[in-house]
Amino acid sequence: MYIPEHNKNEDWDEIRDFIRENSFGLLINAYEGQLMATHIPLELEIDAKGHEVLAGHMAKANPQWNGFSENQEVLCIFNGPHAYVSSSWYQKEEVPTWNYIAVHVYGKPKILNETETMTSLKRLVDKHERGSKNPVSLQNMSAKTLRQVKGIVGFQIEVTDIQAKYKLSQNREDDHERIVKELGERDDAGSRAISEYMKKP
Repeated sequence: MYIPEHNKNEDWDEIRDFIRENSFGLLINAYEGQLMATHIPLELEIDAKGHEVLAGHMAKANPQWNGFSENQEVLCIFNGPHAYVSSSWYQKEEVPTWNYIAVHVYGKPKILNETETMTSLKRLVDKHERGSKNPVSLQNMSAKTLRQVKGIVGFQIEVTDIQAKYKLSQNREDDHERIVKELGERDDAGSRAISEYMKKP
């Protein structure tokens, strides 16, 4: 992705936290000459060899996974908050813009077997059930219910590159404080979240 130098983030701990907190991503790859994309949870993990991977799954009926090749990279996109920035907040006349956070992760996929897929699914469910009042666990579900796992394909994507763009009005030092204030006073969650990100050093 195009990233001007002042929008580039190379704080890898912050980026990894961002991926974990915004793990519902977009997986893109080519299949039979056309690009395909699926919106799925993609969890950042460390595999048995110590490599960073994204763990995911999709329906077997979805033909996209047939395009997976260990020699062909896929692209995973993670989006964070975004907000319209009015140029009425600037000291000088200028066009409006949009502030946002986006992380692109490239990697090479590998299909998991059924046992590996079930282990990955247990981790996914346990992670997201932690805040539930009555958490469920795949370990407590019947064999009949778990037969649905046969209808999905589990995979891991070994990470080869991460690109992070934090477009937060870094090039508008004179207007920065006003932009933070105006975004913080808006009703939508995206504007308020971008305002908070902009307050960080």
